This record gives sequence, structure tokens and C-alpha cells, in this order.
Amino acid sequence: MTLSLTLVVPCYREAARLAPERFLEFLETTEGTRLLFVDDGSPDDTPRVLRELAARRPDRIGVLTLPKNAGKGEAVRRGLLAAMERPTDLVGFWDADLSTPLALVEEFRALFAARPETAWVLGSRWRGLGRDIRRNALRHYLSRIFATVVSLMLDLPVYDTQCGAKLFRADALFRQVLADPFVSRWVFDVEMLARARLAAPEASLTRAWFELPLDTWIHDGRSHLRPSDFAVAVFDLWRIKRRYPRSGPGLREGSTYSDQRGGT
Repeated sequence: MTLSLTLVVPCYREAARLAPERFLEFLETTEGTRLLFVDDGSPDDTPRVLRELAARRPDRIGVLTLPKNAGKGEAVRRGLLAAMERPTDLVGFWDADLSTPLALVEEFRALFAARPETAWVLGSRWRGLGRDIRRNALRHYLSRIFATVVSLMLDLPVYDTQCGAKLFRADALFRQVLADPFVSRWVFDVEMLARARLAAPEASLTRAWFELPLDTWIHDGRSHLRPSDFAVAVFDLWRIKRRYPRSGPGLREGSTYSDQRGGT
């Protein structure tokens, strides 16, 4: 039986580069999948483009519009929470530029079916023989430095935290991870890992997380990120490290990260 999935697609100023036909083709070739586009307060024609796309498949496409720009992290968080308001086995998010082809969604979903202990599947852009991973050279080397720092900070052998293709089981732990707004607008992926480490026993999480090497990932040159954002990301890592210590009493069931920090 196919695990049901709601896939969140965060959008900001995507009117010119969004490819509606590719999303519609994906829905025609997959079962048990719903798309939820989140417009993050775009000042361009993105809201209209998304409304018109949803109108073509209202049974399988939804749109959530944020009143003002809140950053990718908050758009993803709000979208995932909205996705879990309906019955669904899995939720996830996928970058709107489709750097990761939608055809790979089924590889992610198959892992959950084959590995009942797996709770999170994280796309990972490993460069190697037989893989088509095309990235700007500067971005590639900056990302390797960033990933090394994250791996040391979290004490996890994680290779790629920032790939915009991730799926999760829609369970109680994941709801707890999403309970509060993120500290970071852009490296919220790291913050999610840090929150989960704090909320659940380390041993169970190391078995529950799985990095899936992607066969294909092609950088879109029209990305909104700039090399200078690397400095912002490093500062956000410092904030995350301070907020979520690796050691401590953990979270009580039903509590939030704001509760732990005294509401700050």
C-alpha cells in the first residue's frame, strides 16, 4: 500500500521560473500525493500563478498564502503544520526550482516502506561517479565547509543538511520539532536536527535519520541566495548552538522549545 504524502513547496518570487506543467505531470504519474504551495509574501505575480495552478487540480493541490515575507524556514514550518492538519503518512518539502527532480520523490517514499525505523529521509548532494550533481564551484566548497562545521556541532556524520528535498513521517516527534518558529530563516534544516536531538534519545535518532544520495541535482542560476548569505548562515549556526545544547534534560512530552528557554 502506498504511503500517503503531502509535499510542501515554499515559494518566494517564483512567478517567472515556476514550471506548473512539471508539477502537474508529476501528479499524473504518482499516487497518494498532494502538493501544498506556500507563498511567502511574494511581491510579484506568484500568488496568481499558484492560484491558477491549484485551480487545475483542486483535489490534489493547495495554496497557503502568508501575509508578509517570513523567510523560507517559517514558510516551510507553516506549510508542514498545515499539511499535517489532514490525514497523511508522510510530509516533506521540495524546492520550487526543482533542482531535485520530482521523479526522485518515489525513491524517498520507497525508503520509508522498506525501513520502518526510518523517520526522516534527507536528500544529499554527493558528487561521485554515475551521479549528475551540478553546482557552482564556490557554492560547492562553501557548502563543504558549512557541512563540516554542522557535523562537528551536532556530533553527527551528516554530509548535507541544506539540500531542499526532505521527507518525514508525520508523527508526534515531528510535530514537536515544528512547534515553535525557527531561530534561523535559512539554516532551519540544521535547527530541525538540533531540536530532534534535544527532544528524543540520541540512539533512536541516529537510526531514524537517513541521507539519500541523489542521482541528479542541477543548480538553478536564478537562485535568490547570494554568496554573502554564507556569513549569515554561520552566524545562525552560532545562535542554534547556543539555543539547543547537545547535553541537557531534554524535552518533556508536550513541552516546546520556548518552554525550555523560559519563553524566549
